[in-house]
Amino acid sequence: MGRYRAPRPKGTPLITAAGEARLRAELDRLWRQERPVVALAVQDAARNGDRSENGDYIYGKKRLREIDGRVRFISKRLEVLQVVREPPADTARVFFGATVEVEDQHAISQTVTILGPDEFESARGEVSIDSPIARALLGKSAGDCVNLESPGGLRELEILDVRYSRD
Repeated sequence: MGRYRAPRPKGTPLITAAGEARLRAELDRLWRQERPVVALAVQDAARNGDRSENGDYIYGKKRLREIDGRVRFISKRLEVLQVVREPPADTARVFFGATVEVEDQHAISQTVTILGPDEFESARGEVSIDSPIARALLGKSAGDCVNLESPGGLRELEILDVRYSRD
């Protein structure tokens, strides 16, 4: 079995203004605060002699590579992202940035917010616009029913409410 992995599909290039601000803050923190501290630690560890057995040097260099990779990723991603600052004209339908309350066939309700792939956090009820649930909900209105294929089987969801927040 080979090591080849097909490239991941690129995420939708949408992000909210708050998500963009978080990415820019992370980039600034990594570049201006964390990287100089780690670089100084690596420099100090390099003075201690044999680098091949120097754990501080080895792990410091590894952390520098991780920071540089993340900085490069965020920088390139920010170049292509489109910031969505306003809700859509038709706020009765589900689009990017919508908070949607749904109920399944067992009367279990759930609230999800549809965000970009660079900013969602599942623990807060946020989902990526590229996720199966978001793709099923896009373009629908309150009162509509959608079918969602999930690992537990087919789920029928009824949309109870669609709202947009102004940040």
